[in-house]
Amino acid sequence: MENKVVKKYQTTFKNSTAEDILRNFFSIYSGSPAPGKPKNAKDRIALASSLGAEDQVLTHMALALHPTARVFILDTGRFHGETYDLIAATMKQYGMHYEILFPETADVEELESVHGPNSFYESIEQRKYCCHVRKVKPLQRVLSTLDVWITGLRRGQAVTRNTIEKIEWDDSNGIIKLNPIADWSEEQVWNYIHENHISYNKLHDQGYPSIGCAPCTRAVSQGENLRAGRWWWETPDQKECGLHISNGKLNRRNK
Repeated sequence: MENKVVKKYQTTFKNSTAEDILRNFFSIYSGSPAPGKPKNAKDRIALASSLGAEDQVLTHMALALHPTARVFILDTGRFHGETYDLIAATMKQYGMHYEILFPETADVEELESVHGPNSFYESIEQRKYCCHVRKVKPLQRVLSTLDVWITGLRRGQAVTRNTIEKIEWDDSNGIIKLNPIADWSEEQVWNYIHENHISYNKLHDQGYPSIGCAPCTRAVSQGENLRAGRWWWETPDQKECGLHISNGKLNRRNK
């Protein structure tokens, strides 16, 4: 179904703004399942927030358009304190509640018992295994309740993301994926945040343009790539946690 539907959406919303894309998809997927999907009391569209600047922009947009919009967080259990502060501040600012997903207890216990708490520094395989346990598996749980997954991916964030589309089909999860601000610059993101008085992670003011788990994130120097502080011991083309990867490649729209 979906490739044809996505191609139609890509044509229809080719020149649409982020707000227009969100408005239209909320009208289509809020409160009613897509054909062939089981009925569910919850909306079948949701924003995945990593609490980064882009996701704070989209949280503001989504809640302005649809005050009961679903926004979920994959809490790995290893966030910075500032990230937890931002969760509380955002909930207070918008009077909303996140859907917060944790990794399975048994999976984390096995990971740390067998490999230790910091095995992700030892190899790419170990790092990806940790990400799989703490992020990918919880993501799969929530995506099973959705027809549309909204993300804050931008083309300018990394070499692994420079060809993403605003509307894509995610083969591995069988779901429509929206990247409404894919074509935004970093300057546009921050202008929107300041103009709309949006709460953001204070680590951004301390040289952290991209923020993930505390042990895997560091500040970057001026002129470094935006994601240079994420898994800094790896090469740029490897810096994805697995949330947007299928068969070793960034999930593409119609492939």
